[in-house]
Amino acid sequence: MSFGTQNEPDEVMNEINMTPLVDVMLVLLIIFIITVPVMKHAINVDLPRATNQVQVTKPETVLLSVNAQGDYYLNEAKVDDAHLATLLQAEAAKNPQPDLHIRGDKAVRYERVAQAMAAAQQAGVKKIGFITEPKN
Repeated sequence: MSFGTQNEPDEVMNEINMTPLVDVMLVLLIIFIITVPVMKHAINVDLPRATNQVQVTKPETVLLSVNAQGDYYLNEAKVDDAHLATLLQAEAAKNPQPDLHIRGDKAVRYERVAQAMAAAQQAGVKKIGFITEPKN
């Protein structure tokens, strides 16, 4: 069955027959429509009720203050430079490790705050934060 004359060469058909593809897709759709409701049925079980409280252990906060003269205060107690590193190491060894909050006076030299940060890092303190006053 050819549509044309016998003298024409066979031409390549460059259109895709979509009918088999649509048939396959419809069969798959029907299969999914049938199987999804079967998979959703579960055994009804009356579960017991219980209350529980999540125990969250929040680490304490260690406050390191640097006043305008460059003096260090650890939790409101004055600390000299020689003992600061050992006190920070003791805080870093606690489990859970406390957070270190640094409050630096705006008139203090940045060098003193940087020294406190370096001492905390060398002591092994992992969480360091800065405390500032909000702008009015």
